Amino acid sequence: QVQLVESGGGLVQPGGSLRLSCAASGFTFSTYVMNWYRQAPGKERELVAAITSAGGSTKYADSVKGRFTISRDNVKNTVYLQMNSLKPEDTAMYYCNAIRRVSGYEYWGQGTQVTVSS
Repeated sequence: QVQLVESGGGLVQPGGSLRLSCAASGFTFSTYVMNWYRQAPGKERELVAAITSAGGSTKYADSVKGRFTISRDNVKNTVYLQMNSLKPEDTAMYYCNAIRRVSGYEYWGQGTQVTVSS
């Protein structure tokens, strides 16, 4: 059974930090590109950060460059999103996504809420 379980969300003040984790099981994690998406109320889901299967390449949305860092541990089958200098506009539900374009398989987690507010 495929599972992506996010954790680490919560309420944080502007300028603060959070580290999201996504624990994967039920598929060959090391062969999948891993992504973090977010969706704020009334807005479309957007790609925040992505990391290739071996972790050698990453990309970020312009809005989070220099503040967020995506990483992965292919031994622990976990992907992380370190979020620093958080802003109120970072408030959203954050989702973990796994995709393997060769096979067409794609999986989603249930999301973890991040709220940035004073």
